[in-house]
Amino acid sequence: MKKFLLLILISLVSIEIVDAQEFTLNADIRPRFEYRHGYGNLFPNDAKAAAFVTQRSRLNLGYQDEKLQVYFSVQDVSTWGDTQQLSAVDGNDSFSLFQAWFRYSFTPNWAIKLGRQVISYDDQRILGEVDWTMQGRFHDAALLQYSKDKFKLDFAFAYNQENQKTLGSDYAITGFFSYKVMQMAHLTKAWDKATLSFLFMNNGFQKYTSDPVPQTDGLYYRQTTGTYFTFPLSAISVTGSAYLQSGKANASTDISAYQYMIEAKYKPGKVAFILGFESLSGTDQGGESKNKSFFPLYGTNHKFNGYMDYFYVGNHANSVGLNDVYGKVQVPTGEKSSIALNAHYFSANADLANDLGKGLGTEFDLVFSKSLAKNIKMNVGYSQMFATESMSALKGGTSSSNTNNWGWVQLIVNPRLLTYKFKED
Repeated sequence: MKKFLLLILISLVSIEIVDAQEFTLNADIRPRFEYRHGYGNLFPNDAKAAAFVTQRSRLNLGYQDEKLQVYFSVQDVSTWGDTQQLSAVDGNDSFSLFQAWFRYSFTPNWAIKLGRQVISYDDQRILGEVDWTMQGRFHDAALLQYSKDKFKLDFAFAYNQENQKTLGSDYAITGFFSYKVMQMAHLTKAWDKATLSFLFMNNGFQKYTSDPVPQTDGLYYRQTTGTYFTFPLSAISVTGSAYLQSGKANASTDISAYQYMIEAKYKPGKVAFILGFESLSGTDQGGESKNKSFFPLYGTNHKFNGYMDYFYVGNHANSVGLNDVYGKVQVPTGEKSSIALNAHYFSANADLANDLGKGLGTEFDLVFSKSLAKNIKMNVGYSQMFATESMSALKGGTSSSNTNNWGWVQLIVNPRLLTYKFKED
């Protein structure tokens, strides 16, 4: 039924196409094979590796005139073989609406954007699209935008409910990321080769009483405040960020946490060298009165701290934090291909129990990228984690001597299927 409604939507847009200033239709199809032998966590004893193919099939429709933009993005995210052949329905309910928003410009400087949308800024550490995950990340929100010259200011507001209630306003969709209300301000100032931005975000989460039958008890709030910058320094480009988190980690515990990062990129020719350090505060395992564990709430966390996703990708919340020393080399291998090698040394930011050392392990990531044809790109990756006993204790006691590696191959096919521009007589 949903796919049938999608066909109707496309037909309706096409009927009105002659009245549009510009109409675009894009596809994004990306199958990815993965071999997992210690991805996300240490490989257990006497276990077998996992292998599968997952695929995102996304269709994007856009309309734009002088003042109005409208955008729809629908997608199917599935694993090959997850639906029985000849089945009349998709039993895994893999079809979804990724984005649906409109943006109206009141003046050349002011606009409002309403609906389901991606909210992504800077290096995507705090707010990002999370495009590595097939489903991506969206927010149902209102965005008030101001821009002039090289200055941009965004205000975002969100109020979430899981259905259309008759009584009450409790938000029963719980989880670390599921906020009930959100207010956000982000400003950016750009110069020729430098940028400076500031972020303030306040998230409110549903609070419940400790009664045998829990009752709603208002909201508790977490604030994230910080800055991000890039600027050239002779032949070196420097990037950095610093954020603080305050408010409540949960309904009863205060939070006081921080993150900072500094990175230098040197590119004398076609080869790029990157050296950086990031620190995310953590809470001692011996116990503290405050939660000191920083969590990059809605960022594209896969791109940071190693591609094997041992940290902050649906895990490592309220833990000992992380210090990450990393180096990267990016080398072109042809006119349309490149190879990148990343190395990370991980250590805990806070103290572990039982006097364990803070060193957690070393990860190496190798990625080869090649453009195969117009609108077709292939990425191939291999990663290996060399964990310590401290990592083993932190991740649940699995032996750190087991081999932990991960390999993948992904195709990205993203053609523009249609572009129509209406020209007035």
